[in-house]
Formats: sequence, structure tokens, C-alpha cells
Amino acid sequence: MAWSISKAVLVPFDFSAHSRVAVEKALSIADSPSQVHILHVLPTFIPLAPEGFPVEAIDDQVRLEYTQKALDEEFADPRFAQCSKEVMIGDPGLTCVERAKTIGADLIVIPSHGRSGISRLVLGSVAERVVRFSHVPVLVIKISDS
Repeated sequence: MAWSISKAVLVPFDFSAHSRVAVEKALSIADSPSQVHILHVLPTFIPLAPEGFPVEAIDDQVRLEYTQKALDEEFADPRFAQCSKEVMIGDPGLTCVERAKTIGADLIVIPSHGRSGISRLVLGSVAERVVRFSHVPVLVIKISDS
């Protein structure tokens, strides 16, 4: 089955090899690399630091700038030049769903690590939240670590 998407494709990216597979899949589905929107979501920072540590030195703007630089470096290859690369702060699953709405995405492409049992309960599942709350189709790429 050949897929072709003519609007935006959102790819949540967490700097893992699994996420990289999702970006590659999005590039293969989209009509153009300019339709691929790579999004990294930083969790909200709650400053709980040992006494004497300058918590004020770590603010959201610094986190955003540092992460944006890392994201740009991750996708420095010219074939990603037309892709949108963005960093936001919030709940990863819900922020991805909201961003997909904002950009008018036709599809969200996300990897699933296939966790189950206690690890899924403790770690949660961004993919599951995206599937549950998304108003657009979600392509979940099942990736096993074995």
C-alpha cells in the first residue's frame, strides 16, 4: 500500500534511534520534506535542587535554546533542511496533539517502544496519549528492543 500525504506530518522526537526511524518513515510518506514537522517536547521544569545550586541559572529559555541547537545538529544533513524542527515545553503527548492541530497535520508518526506491565505503568506512554487524544490519524511504528 502506497501512502502519500499532501499536508503536514508531525513527528514527536525524543533523540532516540526509535524516533529517528519515525522521522525516516514520515519523510517516505510525505510529498515533500517541507511537510515534515519534527517536534521535541521538554517537560515542565520544576526546580528542586540541592542548597547552593543556582536554580535561577536554568530557565525555560535556556532549555529551549539548548535543545533547539541539539535538534538542529541532529538533523544537520541537507536532506532535512526543509523539515521544520521545533522545541516546545509541556506534556509531551498533549503538546504533540495540540501542535498537530495548529499546523493542520494530516498525520502524526510516532514510535512505540512496546513497553508493557510495570515499565509502562511507571513510564507512561506518549504514543498512547497521542493516539487517545489526537483528532488526526496516528501511525504508530512498533519498535522492539530485541
